Amino acid sequence: MGETVQAMIRVATEKPMLETETYSLYDWLRQESKIRKTAKLSMGSSEAPVPGAQGPLLDLVSLVVGSGFSAPSLVVSIATWRDTRPQSPTVTVERDGITVTVGGSLEETQRLMEELLTGTGSGDDDTDGENGL
Repeated sequence: MGETVQAMIRVATEKPMLETETYSLYDWLRQESKIRKTAKLSMGSSEAPVPGAQGPLLDLVSLVVGSGFSAPSLVVSIATWRDTRPQSPTVTVERDGITVTVGGSLEETQRLMEELLTGTGSGDDDTDGENGL
């Protein structure tokens, strides 16, 4: 894959539905051929394992991308998935403490996602490390 970049994708929803919605997004992204060919997806947890528990809550999707990955395709895929959900949950993608929220203007979200995943951009758009749309 050459040089890779890792990002975390999170779905903001109520805790009882968090794992279900996260898995739904993970499955949706796995079925997108443009993403499947150029990225590695896995589910993970933002919480440390609890001794004696059955397992951690799977509340994030890890995305590892290499050259040839299309950030705009990721944005369109997440936006399309959001449209299929009854509550249209907020989805954030984070890399190195910088966050892009998928929603609002599709063009602006695509531009921000491209900057996030390629490391380009001046960073002038945002001073607090969070690009919410």
